[in-house]
Amino acid sequence: MNTNTVRVRGRPAGALAMATLGFFGGFAGVSIFGPLVPKFSHAMALSPVEAGLLAAIANLSGSLLRIPFGAWVDSAGGKRPFLILLLASWLGVAGTAWLVHAAYPAHLQGMYPVLLLLGLLSGAGIGTFSVGIAQVSYWFPRSRQGGALGTYAGLGNTAPGIFAGLLPALVLAWGMVSAYAGWAVFLGLIILLYALLMHDAPSFQLRRQGLPADAAAVAAYGQELLPAGSARAGLARAARRPATWLLVAFYFTSFGGFLALTAWLPSFWHTAYHERLQAAGLLTLSFSLLSSLVRVPGGILADRLSIRYALAVNLLVMGTGALLVMGAGSPGAALAGTLVIALGMGLQNAVVFKLLPRYVPDAMGGAAGWVGGLGALGGFVIPPLQGLAVQLVGGPHPYAASFGVLLALVALDLALVPWLGRQPQGVLAAPGLAAEVSESAG
Repeated sequence: MNTNTVRVRGRPAGALAMATLGFFGGFAGVSIFGPLVPKFSHAMALSPVEAGLLAAIANLSGSLLRIPFGAWVDSAGGKRPFLILLLASWLGVAGTAWLVHAAYPAHLQGMYPVLLLLGLLSGAGIGTFSVGIAQVSYWFPRSRQGGALGTYAGLGNTAPGIFAGLLPALVLAWGMVSAYAGWAVFLGLIILLYALLMHDAPSFQLRRQGLPADAAAVAAYGQELLPAGSARAGLARAARRPATWLLVAFYFTSFGGFLALTAWLPSFWHTAYHERLQAAGLLTLSFSLLSSLVRVPGGILADRLSIRYALAVNLLVMGTGALLVMGAGSPGAALAGTLVIALGMGLQNAVVFKLLPRYVPDAMGGAAGWVGGLGALGGFVIPPLQGLAVQLVGGPHPYAASFGVLLALVALDLALVPWLGRQPQGVLAAPGLAAEVSESAG
């Protein structure tokens, strides 16, 4: 093909930058209520389970929407699904600003279901993750995907922690209404930039021009992975691989756990150690930033080093951190435990999505939807379970027991690691590009 007659817009670096920016804006929805749950709890007299549900509600829509929207990339490209999710998130943030203006604090009684609905809308932005994973994977060759995906996920993942630390400070300085309104303006600007500057991967652009989009055609632009062709086909093909479901389990603990703790930790620090909301937000920020940023070097290392034992080691790191928090006798010891958990989660998140193209290279959109969606569902499931653990344990220091939920998940995943090592790795079906990956993930 004469590439001079074909117009393919965009470059891998630009696509990575826009996908990361858009994911950063959408992923902030994790923290829509979490940093301020103590304020909402006081205004509405919420139980620990209700407070945990409010902190986690954004993760419900954000995780489930990842499945169809991640798979949709295989047929539509990523830009349209990404924009729909960001716009839904903007409606949730703007609606929260309006509700707070109209009802907080005296008239919030009876508004709990409305807050949950707004949280579901805000959480739609979290669903951009699986869309962006597929976008970035299609723009980059497999040899560079660890670094690209680590950068995308690592930098984008900083949003919940930054907003968890920033939101209480903005509420103190501006008031709650202005803080949420400012968030809506910020997200609106990100949506505008993404809409103007993002481009789908070469195969989608060629297809829209009625041109061949096979392996030979896209190789000239650096694209190796090809989409399955439809959302249903991508989901079905990925679902037939046992490795997909094992990676779901690992991601449920590492990334779902990351989302859960980002939402849970502000209440943990405020209630267990009587930290002010601003301090609780900063302590949560330290956890979130470490877990997010370590994902970048973790992804780069995954391109260069064998990851045969990485899954088990990272799980052991997470379990060690959970035990440290459960046995902590001081805020400093508890902080050290949460940072150990953050380290293990960040490295594990990088490894899981480095493994995805190896096991399911022919249905990346569908696989990213299943793993990103069902894995992230941990962010919704875990906080209410932590609240239930607090209620069941009772006593003067019940919040330490909430980390037993994470410990149980780690133990389950450790039992599953050898099973992944026995799964066959994928083969690229495209002519001239088929190459079986030799590294073992077990």
